[in-house]
Amino acid sequence: MTAKVLLPGAMNDRGQPTTLGVMGGGQLGRMFVQAAQAMGYFTAVLDPDPASPAGLVAHWHIQTPYDDEQGLAQLMQRCDAITTEFENVPAPALVTLGAHRPVAPAASCVAVAQDRIQEKAHFVQCGPVSGVYPAPYAAIESDALLAAAPADLLPGILKTARLGYDGKGQVRVNDRAGLAAAWERLGRVPCVLEKLLPLQAECSVIVARGADGQVVTFPVQKNTHHDGILAVTEVFGGAVPAALAERARASTAAIARHLNYVGVLCVEYFVVDDGRGGSDLVVNEMAPRPHNSGHHTQDACDLSQFEAQVRALAGLPLPEPRQHSPAIMLNLLGDLWFNPNGVRAQASEQPVSPPWAQVLALPGTHLHLYGKLSARPGRKMGHLNITGESVQQVRETAARALALLGLPPLA
Repeated sequence: MTAKVLLPGAMNDRGQPTTLGVMGGGQLGRMFVQAAQAMGYFTAVLDPDPASPAGLVAHWHIQTPYDDEQGLAQLMQRCDAITTEFENVPAPALVTLGAHRPVAPAASCVAVAQDRIQEKAHFVQCGPVSGVYPAPYAAIESDALLAAAPADLLPGILKTARLGYDGKGQVRVNDRAGLAAAWERLGRVPCVLEKLLPLQAECSVIVARGADGQVVTFPVQKNTHHDGILAVTEVFGGAVPAALAERARASTAAIARHLNYVGVLCVEYFVVDDGRGGSDLVVNEMAPRPHNSGHHTQDACDLSQFEAQVRALAGLPLPEPRQHSPAIMLNLLGDLWFNPNGVRAQASEQPVSPPWAQVLALPGTHLHLYGKLSARPGRKMGHLNITGESVQQVRETAARALALLGLPPLA
């Protein structure tokens, strides 16, 4: 549908407050809802979990499966425009919603992000414009394609084409025998085999694009992962070499334009050894939504990624975001509740709240917990943003916070 400007605090043509909806009730949906409410919008969430973090704070929580016809009808009745907070929402549900209400990002964009084979092909198509390509890869969808996989892709990483996240659905393979065994282990589902490259660092870029084609980019984020899950994001001048950062920003904008994307998009990159003593940039994957690595924008920028998501969905202007403070974001997993001060609790023990009072006594710390009612190891429970006047101050504070929480030190 053609989007129109949806002003906050206004009444729609049905005599109801202007309402923005979100498919998905996790923490990203919660922070979108909070940003929308701060601007004066009413909000609605569709999520089957009665205790979903976003549903607990929205004006309306529609508790149905994502493909439930009655639930989708209720969401359309409530909302003037609808977005999504995770990429595995069924694309057909977004098609249904998009026939009656503006939906951003569109189902076609989400469908590309849901399938690594389509995603890689899109990155290759953007390469001549962006100058950045994915790692050499091959689709593995049959015994014939398995046998035909080029030998120079080994050693590599075999990844499921769909539903993989946070390091799940990925197996490192060294030779053809290992490749065949890994494909069996993954259930012989469609996969992508990517060549293993000499990794130096990882980074990501978040852009917001409006229906009018305007694109704005947030600062490039340097990311550190532990066990496939984002642990630390550092955002300040020099965290990523300036030339590579500029290429990453231009590449992400090109990827969004090529998709005719509307909304907030995050694209992740590898910084790799170029074989000549320098560094090169390789595009890894994209997320059609706000991203963990962009959480620092809540406290370090004059426009957060969630407000940008609201603005893009509502058709409001998108000013170029400005970062006013160096920032480090620490991802807070449920392990902290069972590992107080770095001392691992017994599996039978009850969770213990981390030492928030000590952490929040540190200058420039901003705690964001997601309202999840129970902690579990590996579950994303919140994040801690750290800002300061200088990079040195931020890194020193982050080091103290990590020590208090019993987490590994900064690299």
